[in-house]
Amino acid sequence: MNEATPIRVILADDHAVVRAGFRQFMEAAGDIEVIAEVDDGLQAVQAIQEQNPDVAVLDIQMPGLSGIEVTRWVRANARRTGVLILTAFDDDPYVLAVLQAGANGYVLKTADASDLIRAVRAVYEGGSALDPAITRKVMAHVTGRQAGLPAERLTERELEVLSLAAKGYTNKAIGVQLRISDRTVQGHLAKTFGKLQAGSRTEAVMRAVSLGWLPPGLAELPAE
Repeated sequence: MNEATPIRVILADDHAVVRAGFRQFMEAAGDIEVIAEVDDGLQAVQAIQEQNPDVAVLDIQMPGLSGIEVTRWVRANARRTGVLILTAFDDDPYVLAVLQAGANGYVLKTADASDLIRAVRAVYEGGSALDPAITRKVMAHVTGRQAGLPAERLTERELEVLSLAAKGYTNKAIGVQLRISDRTVQGHLAKTFGKLQAGSRTEAVMRAVSLGWLPPGLAELPAE
């Protein structure tokens, strides 16, 4: 990536030592710039409003607003900022709530620095980034929800749209690729979410993978 156009990141965590460590990891990559650090969710919302970062790296449990609530605010206000949750919590309710809120990625604080860097880059590029442990949890959840309840089959076009979404394409880019309008892409995704009972692109992709409709590689953390 061109060093003249780094990935602009805000880092939200209520532990200063933790922020300092992750800031050092990210900025050592050379293509990531931490433009703001905050220690609570309200400050995170303010920083996103003022700085318009490419990626917001959020802890889940913070004073003011949780990372889940900040994620909901980002999506409700149609911000262009990608959301990467970086947390120590891997409990199922947290994982599912974060993905349903619309987060683009979920990485545990036990991850290697290289995994964190890959996740930031993937979210910046419009893709999803899930820690392998989180991937297993989501797969188990969607498989369990589907037991005895077969999903309505996706059309060939819906599968094409979902496959491109899984690769990080925006609605506009999908439209260009398939020669259809943005609005048509949005319609296909809405129908896909309904058929798969999914609340986000990531959840829809995971469910399609578990059904064997998309290749498993689409559910993995992108390689560097």
